[in-house]
Amino acid sequence: MTTILDPTNEREPVIRQITPRSGEITGRVALLDISKPRGNVLLDRLEALLSERLPGITVNRYAKPTFTKPAPDALRREIQGNNDFIIEGLAD
Repeated sequence: MTTILDPTNEREPVIRQITPRSGEITGRVALLDISKPRGNVLLDRLEALLSERLPGITVNRYAKPTFTKPAPDALRREIQGNNDFIIEGLAD
């Protein structure tokens, strides 16, 4: 078991079972910019590092129209249908 600290409430750690990993990342990775200031800077750097270190992946970029609302259903379906992993970039 691994303890994962939830950033919304670290007073009571949540115990969760980590999903087994193959040790290799291949496929399509979605980078979702939630449209907060400088989030794109973080994702630009992450995209460069991922592309450099993991030649077996394809990086797809997406952006929410605004950080104040959840991603539209159509965007979520597109990301889910066209990717194997997602990384969401939060920054200010």
